Amino acid sequence: MKRFALIGAAGYVAPRHMRAIKETGNTLVAAFDPNDSVGVIDSHFPDAAFFTEFERFDRYVNKLARAERPVDYVSVCSPNYLHDAHIRFGLRNDADVICEKPLVLNPWNVDGLREIEQETGRRVYTILQLRLHPALQELKRYVDASPKDKVFDVDLTYITSRGRWYYASWKGNIEKSGGIATNIGIHFFDMLHWIFGEVLENRVYIHTHDRACGFLRLEKARVNWFLSINYDVLAQALQPANGQRTFRSITVEGREVEFSEGFTDLHTLSYQKILQGQGFSLDEAAQAVELAYQIRTAQPTGLNGEYYHPFAKLPLAPHPFERE
Repeated sequence: MKRFALIGAAGYVAPRHMRAIKETGNTLVAAFDPNDSVGVIDSHFPDAAFFTEFERFDRYVNKLARAERPVDYVSVCSPNYLHDAHIRFGLRNDADVICEKPLVLNPWNVDGLREIEQETGRRVYTILQLRLHPALQELKRYVDASPKDKVFDVDLTYITSRGRWYYASWKGNIEKSGGIATNIGIHFFDMLHWIFGEVLENRVYIHTHDRACGFLRLEKARVNWFLSINYDVLAQALQPANGQRTFRSITVEGREVEFSEGFTDLHTLSYQKILQGQGFSLDEAAQAVELAYQIRTAQPTGLNGEYYHPFAKLPLAPHPFERE
């Protein structure tokens, strides 16, 4: 049985990690979050030590090591801009690290983590759950088997509606989250690179507080992509029924790749593979970090007559704080 510590226990994704730790037959011995709304721990590991101050968490993890009961893994679910520091904490405490996406915000952070991996002999793994989705694995096999010179036309749309709270949180701060392309798009960019190859061209048309839109030329694909957190975009473009607030779609050569189902157990599967020594490494995460950084720092060209995703024309919502 492996012993885990968790950084970022009150966030949206933390319960998936708790569940994965439990379902792989391991235990959570310590957790940290400055927010104490962490009652979900009771459903998984009610005996885990919990801290709202990082210094006391640090002392406890060190105390376990000195008592010869060290943690084997540190799972990082903290805000994006803290991932680098928290990964370093895990490595320097002689633990392997499992980090949520995005691994880090900047390409040079990956280089620094490689150095610490070498110094400590420990490993960093990241969650790239779309690589484990059966429908996307099937798509990769199809693309790999296609003629070498075949270039696919791909459209990616992901709308995940967020309320006004989003802009008041760290997620609405581009310096802390990396912006929409990083915070909600990086696992899609990783998936595209994994399936269709290296990036040959990257155009960014729009990158605002509520959406991002662009074009990628990959070795085996031309990709028009659109991401948004604005419910009005979903409502105007799709007129959803039954209160639908999320829409994800990938079409390849005009045919829909159905991958809306099958997400439930992907974190547990990710943990299983990591524990078997088959997790996704720094090198495998690096390309998506680089691409998201390039999109974030690019100067958007606007909608200048080129072909672009049709949703890009929908009206831009004002920043909600401008209404105060």
